[in-house]
Amino acid sequence: MTNQWLKVSNKRNLPIGVFDSGLGGLTVVKQLFRQLPQEQIYYFGDTARVPYGNKSVETVQKFAIQIARFLAERSVKMIVVACNTASSVALELLQDQFDLPIIGVIEPGARSALAISPAKKIGVIGTTGTINSGKYVEVLTALDKSVQVFSQACPLFVPLVEEGWGESPVTEIVAREYLQNLVPKIDTLILGCTHYPIIKNVIQRIIDSNIQIIDTAIETANQVRLILNQQGLLNDLERTPEHRFYVSDLPQKFEEIAMRFLGEPIANVERINLADCC
Repeated sequence: MTNQWLKVSNKRNLPIGVFDSGLGGLTVVKQLFRQLPQEQIYYFGDTARVPYGNKSVETVQKFAIQIARFLAERSVKMIVVACNTASSVALELLQDQFDLPIIGVIEPGARSALAISPAKKIGVIGTTGTINSGKYVEVLTALDKSVQVFSQACPLFVPLVEEGWGESPVTEIVAREYLQNLVPKIDTLILGCTHYPIIKNVIQRIIDSNIQIIDTAIETANQVRLILNQQGLLNDLERTPEHRFYVSDLPQKFEEIAMRFLGEPIANVERINLADCC
């Protein structure tokens, strides 16, 4: 169990740790920048071992613990698991092993969807790994037994986004193919992958205008703000935060693609070998 966080007297001015298997979690970071501009963010993208969706539960849990330990050793005040796969299979384990607030991206989106869905007919789109885990179904039905959940894996969305084809006609063709059978069944759609907010406009053009989209990046940032406020952990320093970005491989490529996710450049991305440090 990591206790370093407990020893810090003024926790409110510590950074927020965020991690993902790669780049998708940057959509959560973007929303944190918008909602909590005074907060410092430490982001870790596990670019050497992405994707997580085709790996075993035990392997993903091992990776998640390594990254959480890396962030905890840098005295973050909270960890956001900005990866649907890791949120599905490792969140509870992390919460048991670390003495600081840790949240994932699944429950915030699920709660928001239930709050606005008029007929409790909710669609979830995500990677094959996330959809096959059944975690969204589990969380939604635990919150409301009357809900109907319709899931659709959309594995091509992630590579299309990372290629910079978010507004490409190819992406729209693929999206129509994925969504055509889902749309008639639902009144609310959860974007169950942190890459998908990049193509939210494409998805919105395809689905019925009455279907509301739940952007889990926005809802997760909302949850972070709520928890920090409740626990008296909102940063009160009047200075521009210095964010830090870490990756396990290819920092230059990360910088290039991160620009598309964040809408602003980042620099000084540091490569970390988790096998050596954690």
